[in-house]
Amino acid sequence: MEKNFIIAGFGGQGVLLAGTILANSFMLDGKNVTWYPCYGAEMRGGTVNCEIVVSDTEVSSVHKQDTDYALVLNQQSFDRFVKRVKSGGTIVANSTLVAESRPRSDIKYVFAPMTDIANKLGTSKVTNVVSLGVLASTCNIISPKALEEGLEKVLGEKKKDLIPLNIKALTSGQDAHSLV
Repeated sequence: MEKNFIIAGFGGQGVLLAGTILANSFMLDGKNVTWYPCYGAEMRGGTVNCEIVVSDTEVSSVHKQDTDYALVLNQQSFDRFVKRVKSGGTIVANSTLVAESRPRSDIKYVFAPMTDIANKLGTSKVTNVVSLGVLASTCNIISPKALEEGLEKVLGEKKKDLIPLNIKALTSGQDAHSLV
């Protein structure tokens, strides 16, 4: 099994952090994984994305032409990456910032109000972690336990005070998917 993921949004949404958490979660789950970031010269507000390839065996290549799963946090990323989803693949979109359109009939769409969910937890800063919960529930490739462990590993000792809120965000994202 080899699957590839794109996580995309604008600078400041925690896209690269989400990718790092997902990649570490796969590693902790015993999978082979690559993580490849891509961002513009601008800081906040510019487009940011990362690609993660996970496999039970050696990963064949880092940068894939098409993706199995695209997790997009804003409209610009939706418009750009919906074209790269493989036929039969899935795009998971933050419906707080993405219009619920379905321009292709050969892929699956999952829309969840990720920023709204994060705001109900007290801060939009956890939208990226909410999105990982939605993605995990959608793809069923990573266990919630491995995702929690990846989150704890990436946040580490320096940010351990943020772990409870982020675990709540992860769980809220997983729960939101069941409502979609």
